[in-house]
Amino acid sequence: MDTDSETETETDTDSETDTDTDSETDTDTGTGTGTGTGTHTAGPADGLDVRPASGHIGAEIHGVDLAGPLDDRTVAGIRAAMLRWKVVFFREQKLDHAGQIEFARRFGEPIRPRSRGSVSPADFPEIETTADRQELGRKHGMDQAEWLERRRHSTLRGWHADHTARIDPPALTLLRAERVPPYGGDTTWANLATAYAGLSEPVRRFADGLRAEHRLGVGYLARSGPDPYLRHLQEQQVASVHPVVRVHPETGERVLYVNPYYVENIVDVTRAESRLLLEMFVEQITRPEYTVRFRWEPGSVALWDNRATVHLAPNDTAHLDFPRVMHRVMVAGDPPVGVNGTPSKSLTGKPLHDPHR
Repeated sequence: MDTDSETETETDTDSETDTDTDSETDTDTGTGTGTGTGTHTAGPADGLDVRPASGHIGAEIHGVDLAGPLDDRTVAGIRAAMLRWKVVFFREQKLDHAGQIEFARRFGEPIRPRSRGSVSPADFPEIETTADRQELGRKHGMDQAEWLERRRHSTLRGWHADHTARIDPPALTLLRAERVPPYGGDTTWANLATAYAGLSEPVRRFADGLRAEHRLGVGYLARSGPDPYLRHLQEQQVASVHPVVRVHPETGERVLYVNPYYVENIVDVTRAESRLLLEMFVEQITRPEYTVRFRWEPGSVALWDNRATVHLAPNDTAHLDFPRVMHRVMVAGDPPVGVNGTPSKSLTGKPLHDPHR
């Protein structure tokens, strides 16, 4: 959840630990041809105290009580700041479960995940609690350390956007901290629009025409003998083909839509070419200058654009005897659309969001 995590059962969002398991105008807005420079006009966010946290991504918003009544202008300003900075942070908030869901609803329709762990609140089906992540390995006969080791086949494996194996990944993710360790447990985000703009012009043109297969369980190293998790993957497989360069539906920015956690391969090229291309793209999106790191406190809230970011859940707290309890709500999104106007294609699995559930 921290979106940091994905549950890989059906929650695969926050997945690595947490989910940390997505309007304002842009100089390229609406054209679908921009290079993703991230240059936006100030828009309705002018009335908010927005403090950028790094050069390319992330901003803290001060002076807003998310648990109180929020007028449309304030919500529009928050949305504008999020679209500009890709992830926005709020501190010392008093949100409860109901308040978090209602705040998320101001930005779209909250998703009700098909599968949650026992720690998630039964009376609030939109909320996933990240402490559930600790159940995943045990559910499939492994401790947490083995679970993570078998899922991560590279050092950059933990970076992800939520649920991109689905045809309709979440548009936005809202994560609230209830309990956090006194040190460690930070989450990091990267700006995919800036990553695209940072490519050379010939490589941007080449990437514009590529598509990639996103699949649940990519890179999983099966156990010798019976493997309940491998059987789960085979029985509950989810996969979609998305554009490598996605046109953002609100800003018109082009984003380098590559997800180390889910991408199986780039289609219509050889496996050797796919491996080298993915290595280049993943290194590009995780360049330190395109990232921001957030130190959580109880009451901290992060709202991010899942269409234009990847994030990295913390992996430095397993040895600490401190709880880390986070609550995530995701907002429904649409199938991605590429530069040529072609939408994504589902290969197997149901959409993430079912409005009739």
